[in-house]
Amino acid sequence: MKLIDNAILNQLTTKAKESPRKRSHFNLHSELNDPVQRLCIAMEPETYVQPHRHSDPETWEVLMILRGSAALLFFDDKGKVFERNLLGGGGQVTAVEFPKNTWHAPVSLESGTVVFEVKQGPYKPIALINLASWAPSEGMPDADKFLEWFKCAKEGDVPPWR
Repeated sequence: MKLIDNAILNQLTTKAKESPRKRSHFNLHSELNDPVQRLCIAMEPETYVQPHRHSDPETWEVLMILRGSAALLFFDDKGKVFERNLLGGGGQVTAVEFPKNTWHAPVSLESGTVVFEVKQGPYKPIALINLASWAPSEGMPDADKFLEWFKCAKEGDVPPWR
């Protein structure tokens, strides 16, 4: 049996705070080739997740807030926000399931945020074609600028430097 308790969440948060990427994972699936991937992800507000999709293989995804708050944004092919969901933080939404091949990215809105992710496996690193070309890559100079825009972006917004 695998438990997700406050001790695990606290350990993940500590690791995320100490990590250069400001993220930490706790996998519940035992192997990367498992048909269903299940994991907790601690995300600090300084972490940047480049908008991406899962088209190889095509897979749906579920994100559920366990602690803290995060925004989950969905984009069209040109980077325009077509939906924003607030997870936790007093919002009405605690989980979102979205279809395969959908441009998306989460952003942590407070320290100590942890989400639970479920998606079809097996795990496969995100191919370049599935990383949004209209958003900077992780570690690039504009990533911080994008992250700040992303935290406040709403439906209909496009990245200001496009």
